[in-house]
Amino acid sequence: MMLLLIVLIVVIGLGVWGWPLLVGVIGLTRVTDKAEALQQIKQLMQTYEISLAEVETAYHIPAGLSAKTDVRGKSEIVRTLFAYLGGVFIVAGVSVYINLFWDDMGSVMRVIVTLGVGYILLIALLKVLHDEQHSRFVVPLTMACMIMMTGGWFVLVDEYLSQGHNWRLAVLSVFAMMALHQAILWAKYRRTVFVFCGLFFVYGALETGLELSGVPVYLRAIILGSSLFLVAESLAKTAYRVLSSTALLVAIIWLNSGLFERIAMSTSANWASVIVGVGLMLTAFGMQKAGRYLRLQALGYVCGSVMAYGGLFDLLQHTAMETLFFALTAVILYVCVQLQSRALLLTTVIAMLGFIAYFSEKYFAHSLGWPATLVLIGIAFLAVGTLALKLKQRF
Repeated sequence: MMLLLIVLIVVIGLGVWGWPLLVGVIGLTRVTDKAEALQQIKQLMQTYEISLAEVETAYHIPAGLSAKTDVRGKSEIVRTLFAYLGGVFIVAGVSVYINLFWDDMGSVMRVIVTLGVGYILLIALLKVLHDEQHSRFVVPLTMACMIMMTGGWFVLVDEYLSQGHNWRLAVLSVFAMMALHQAILWAKYRRTVFVFCGLFFVYGALETGLELSGVPVYLRAIILGSSLFLVAESLAKTAYRVLSSTALLVAIIWLNSGLFERIAMSTSANWASVIVGVGLMLTAFGMQKAGRYLRLQALGYVCGSVMAYGGLFDLLQHTAMETLFFALTAVILYVCVQLQSRALLLTTVIAMLGFIAYFSEKYFAHSLGWPATLVLIGIAFLAVGTLALKLKQRF
């Protein structure tokens, strides 16, 4: 329990302090000028299908009414927070009880305290779904219900069915059963949380089924990643568009992990890193041109450039073309300015500084003139940039 508490504190701490710091560094949501503000507003309007008339109506809402709405919003946040905490403590309490008395239970009792509790939570969930006043409890109850039911079905399979000795077949059976549950709930209530859980169980079952069929790991990743990519694009056109970013992120990671492994098998890990990294940057560029998935753009640029720079440096290191790395980063620095991407700019500057440090240590470790030369070159670049800016403003 102490370990669980420490993990919970670390996760909350990273969410409260770590994420805002990362946001500030790579500029996921920071807006520095009017053009960026307008672009972000446009993207939000497209994402949530907000019309200009609705914006105008919201803009003219009296300040007093807006303040009352804010108060109600804060109270709703507090109630939702306690709802989630309640779900966490319910699952934690049942889990602790099961852990304490598991060895003293028979097979029937084990199924009752896991699968039985799961279906009791399902009944409570159905009751909440018919009561709009308690709709904030739907998500935490669904999560608690799914955890207990999934664990309960695994216990049932292990205790009574021969498939318990084949864990892959057990996972396939349980995940298929849970996917069916989510499909029935979604067909009746059309809730986003059921779509999320359904996708999780469906792709878990597909992954296990393909593994049982002997499909290689890299091919499974490519097939399922590609299909999830299409699903994410389809979700963006429905009422469940809030899931599209998450699904797209998982799809990109899944797909590119398979491509990386396949390319590494044919060539080398360095070439795979370069090719997949460039592919991630091109994916981010496509999102930027489409004006969608602002956060995924920054993440794609960061991850793709790190992979590309790392693989490229390893390929060129200790060769006659070593300085080509610096030339390529200089070209990409120009691209960063054109794209106005702070995320790509950050990794590119770090790559350039890292190469300069490596090059200086290798060839000019004991030279006093080399640091002075770097400073003079930097001053010259600053002067040229300032002059170019003045000329642009004049003409």
